[in-house]
Amino acid sequence: MNPALLKLAVVGSRSSYGRLGGIAGGVAVGVCLLLLLWGGANGLSARDDRGAWLRETGLPSVAAPLTADPTASGPAMPVPLTADTVLMEANPVEVFRDRLINRRDVAALDPTTVKIPGIGSPPAPGRYYASPALQRLIEATPRNELGDRFGTFAGTIDDAALPGPDSLIVVTGATETELRQNGRAFLVSGFTTNPYGGSAAAYNTVLSIGAIAVFFPVLLLISIVTGLGAAQRRERFATLRLIGASPQVISRIAAVETAVPSLIGAVLGVVLALVLRPAAAQIPVNGTRMFAADLATGPASAAAVVAVVVTASALVAAHRTAHAGTGPLGVTRAVHEKTPTMWRSVPLLAGLAAMITAVLIIRVMGVRLPWLESPLLIGGFVLILVGIVAIGPWLTRLVSRMGLRQARSAAGVIAASRIQKTPVATFRSVSGLVIAVFVVSVFAGGSSIIESTEAPATRPGLLQPTSLHATVSAGSTPAQVADAARQAKELPGIRNAVVGYGPAALSERDAGPEIYLHAEDAPGLGFKDIPAEETVAVDTSFLWTTHPLALNPAPSASLDEMVPIVIVLGTDGTPEAMDRARTALNGSGITAIPANSPLDLNLQSTTRLIQGLAVLAYLGMFVAIAIAGLSLAVATASAILDRKRVLGLMRLMGMPVSVLRRIITREAAVPLLTVLLLSVGLGFLVAWLMVTFIDDTYRVTWPSPGYFMALGISLLLALGAVIATFSLIRSSTAVTATRFE
Repeated sequence: MNPALLKLAVVGSRSSYGRLGGIAGGVAVGVCLLLLLWGGANGLSARDDRGAWLRETGLPSVAAPLTADPTASGPAMPVPLTADTVLMEANPVEVFRDRLINRRDVAALDPTTVKIPGIGSPPAPGRYYASPALQRLIEATPRNELGDRFGTFAGTIDDAALPGPDSLIVVTGATETELRQNGRAFLVSGFTTNPYGGSAAAYNTVLSIGAIAVFFPVLLLISIVTGLGAAQRRERFATLRLIGASPQVISRIAAVETAVPSLIGAVLGVVLALVLRPAAAQIPVNGTRMFAADLATGPASAAAVVAVVVTASALVAAHRTAHAGTGPLGVTRAVHEKTPTMWRSVPLLAGLAAMITAVLIIRVMGVRLPWLESPLLIGGFVLILVGIVAIGPWLTRLVSRMGLRQARSAAGVIAASRIQKTPVATFRSVSGLVIAVFVVSVFAGGSSIIESTEAPATRPGLLQPTSLHATVSAGSTPAQVADAARQAKELPGIRNAVVGYGPAALSERDAGPEIYLHAEDAPGLGFKDIPAEETVAVDTSFLWTTHPLALNPAPSASLDEMVPIVIVLGTDGTPEAMDRARTALNGSGITAIPANSPLDLNLQSTTRLIQGLAVLAYLGMFVAIAIAGLSLAVATASAILDRKRVLGLMRLMGMPVSVLRRIITREAAVPLLTVLLLSVGLGFLVAWLMVTFIDDTYRVTWPSPGYFMALGISLLLALGAVIATFSLIRSSTAVTATRFE
């Protein structure tokens, strides 16, 4: 290939530099996003692996008695603690302000061979190891609000055992007696490396679908920008054919001229990803940021992305040029598209069938076949994405035919005619935004299953939202409970302390049907209508119900013959007072589980997986919409440049610029609105299939206001992208620009 000919063909005019710069810039943005998203996916996996040990529950610390008669019953016997095991208890409701703290209480023999991840040997009783973020929080907070819950600081947990830099994790030392009396401790000899447990296949499948959903718009962006200025290239290629260049030479020139700016843009994208990595790591997902190293993809991955993008761009450019039929007279002939048919609906229908089949295998047949379910679900999702892009031109053509019959203006006739003749090219310009709407709908549908349980209002008969309650441990005496209640009442912001009692004969303190208390203490729990008795009772569901309950008189009940089963502290509702009350109860040694409040329900009602999907949903919305808006702007500008001669001739004949603008706007609006409702409906259907695949108890509900905001932003972005090209219409159709031989 002649270098001079190549240079003339590629950069033969000043306008070519702008086109090449646009390709390089678009590829740079796409590669940067690809690397950051790839790094984010790897980072989430690495983060889950580091935090896998927190899922460890071990073996029960008590066992049924061994008897000759298998039907015989007897008291459960404790399994002895050995040097190769530790006794560990996970406290699920350790709360500070509005944040959950992962707390693990550990008891071990000295010495022990069990090593705690990130710590080593278990802490001695009364000492604790904390994550750096939690220790900073402890040091910045008065001791009676947080630090007194854990004991004496022994050291920090290493980053290798922390999901992220914001993780709040504490491992406290306890005695074997303290952990055994609660009956909730487990014997642990080692720690799991599986962060997902039995739901690993479902979790990985959902994450894979989420990654594909975000990657697909990026690939569309790269595909669109590499086709920038296709009409200008056809004119130049036709000139080369006129002077004797063969079709093979033209294809090679097209491949090289696309590969060079793509390579420059891809390398620039790698540099941008390196620069933006620390900033991207600051985005919190599931309550914590990621370490910057989590987003690293490595030189091999970056080189692979660059090689794939450049190679794919060059091959696509060569293929398009070879099949464009460019000849010596190519500049005077319109490029006719093949009429799309109903067969374009096959990928979409096949994808839906695959996803539905995967769900039916689980929910109807009742079996788990990971080797079949995951490929069906992931493959079906990919087919749906491809199917939306494939069926779009066919639907667009159908709508344009109806619009042509109803057109009453020059702009309507011209726009509908052009769409009908080139539905593929027309839909391609809005395909990114259509896919973005679909992706946003999938994410919004998935995040809508988050059930946020609202705390009950301050009403008589309900535990007050500003109160905290804790179950009293079996080993606590009435004197110890009374002393803890007295000390708590002396703290600032604590208004009252109420102790509830139950029959001493019950083996489980919270197994009784009612809680008994002094009638004089009932106002402290928010009750109004109090029976005229010394002792009253209320159903144990009072501690968690959202339906008001009434007090029952209990004249025959004697609290002296009962034992304390629950303690409730009323506060003034300030965060400081509630944390002082929480610390007073948790650090008193009398509670079986950490104190919690009705206000804590919002923190405890959402599963870990769905929390992560919720944050990723809105991150995905931002990425998809931003990419789609950029893609639409590039595609619209490219369409104007490709039709510069036709639009210029219209202007020469007297057509106002305002009419040309309406034509461009209609050509963008018709295909977008045609497939918009389809994308929304398919998005929520796919979301329902995904959450049903995870757990059939989840329900897709009405999306949050953020979803409708995202849709509104998408439409505004589409309008802005089209408006941004209006200045290009005037400059490209000026009389001086409409010149050709």
